[in-house]
Amino acid sequence: MPPETLAALIAAIPMPVIVIGRDARIAATNTPAGALFGTPLEGRHHISALRQPALLDAIEAGLERGEAAEAEYLATVARRETTYRARVAPLAAEGLEGVLVSFEDVTPMQEAVQMRRDFIANVSHELRTPLTALMGFIETLQGSARDDPDARARFLEIMEHEAGRMNRLVRDLLSLSRVESEARMRPTAPVDLAQVVESVVRMMRPAAEAAEVTLRFEQAGGVGTTIPGDADQLEQVVSNLVENAIKYGGQGGEVRVQLEPMPRDPVLRGPALRLIVEDEGEGIDPIHIPRLTERFYRVDNHRSRALGGTGLGLAIAKHIVNRHRGRMRIESEKGAGTRISLHFPASA
Repeated sequence: MPPETLAALIAAIPMPVIVIGRDARIAATNTPAGALFGTPLEGRHHISALRQPALLDAIEAGLERGEAAEAEYLATVARRETTYRARVAPLAAEGLEGVLVSFEDVTPMQEAVQMRRDFIANVSHELRTPLTALMGFIETLQGSARDDPDARARFLEIMEHEAGRMNRLVRDLLSLSRVESEARMRPTAPVDLAQVVESVVRMMRPAAEAAEVTLRFEQAGGVGTTIPGDADQLEQVVSNLVENAIKYGGQGGEVRVQLEPMPRDPVLRGPALRLIVEDEGEGIDPIHIPRLTERFYRVDNHRSRALGGTGLGLAIAKHIVNRHRGRMRIESEKGAGTRISLHFPASA
């Protein structure tokens, strides 16, 4: 096969590809391979160019025994560790003998697998703690506390608390699963966001009064507040943010909920409605902000659990906002409260 024909063929392949001849030297590469390796490879011996033992063994199997093989190849691309699945395929065309090596980026797949493992481990941990407590109290009630009314009442109260914690976790897990499954289905029903927020504020006012927190809702008058959305999910995300602000806002503080129009959102590239939920609590160290919407991420594990948090609320909120093609912004500083802004595309 003429070299120019070979070059034209591998140039059409979108992933990095190199061809190694029977003389063990690299005969051709395509543009993605040049970007991956960052240096010209043609004419070099493959051992000096590739170096990683697993890949060299796979290439040797192709060159010496005509066997197809696979190997993992690790590279740093744009300062990011990237994992490739290298596939070695023997070539036996007229005028061309050797192997073709293709490199498939499997980093996203590996990250997804790791996320699934972490998720399962986190769920198991979150469920195991209250289950262990329940089993311990049941054992105690069957034994030494059987005839002690005071101990029995105290243990049953704790068991009710732990069972409620598991119930909230299962509820949030189901909610997260449902939101994720609908991620690609953008809601289109018209929803008056002001009515949703007013309903949530009215519902949350008793909790705010019990926590000695002043809850205020401010809305810019004379503007439309309708967006394409899912009313139930919008109520869920607003409830989550307001509830968190009340919980963490601090006794005697104030929680402000504001709804205002934006003639043009620079990120959404069009008119939008901005919902702001702001508290006067202890605030959060900015180092935590990028991870706050991760599943089960908590700044203070003990406090979050004590207040009934599952560690999934902001993850659910983020997915709901994304489904509505909106965006979320979290701003906070230690000792200066927290401000969360949701931006939703406005109805045309």
